[in-house]
Amino acid sequence: FARMVAALGGPADIFAARDTLPRAPVVRPVSPERPGIVTAMDTRAIGLAVIGLGGGRTRADQGIDPRVGFSGFAALGEAVDAARPLCFVHAADEAAAARAAEAVREAITVGDAAPAVAPVVRERVA
Repeated sequence: FARMVAALGGPADIFAARDTLPRAPVVRPVSPERPGIVTAMDTRAIGLAVIGLGGGRTRADQGIDPRVGFSGFAALGEAVDAARPLCFVHAADEAAAARAAEAVREAITVGDAAPAVAPVVRERVA
C-alpha cells in the first residue's frame, strides 16, 4: 500500500507520517436517513464518491487531495443511527461534504435485520 501511495505522488513513508498528513478542513458524520442495520454497501459507488471529493483521479494528470476521503465506516450487520453514523466524511468544503454524504447514503442500504454473513473461509484446498 505504501508503494502504491508513493507511486501516486503521496509520501513514501505514509505509515510513519500519518500524524503529519494534512487534515481536511471539514469533517462531518454521515448519519443514515433512518435508524437500522447496515445490510449492503455499494463499494464502487463509495470509491466514486472519494474521487468526487478529490481523493482519487480519473486521469493520470490529475492531482489527489490527500486530506479528503472517508473514515470509520459501519460494518455490515452493524446498527446505525444518529449516534452511530454510517461513516465520517473528510472534505475540502461544506458543499463537497454534503455531496459525498448523499453519495454514501445512496451507496449503503439500511434495513431492519442483519444480513446473512458468509464464512470468511469458504473451503480449504489441500
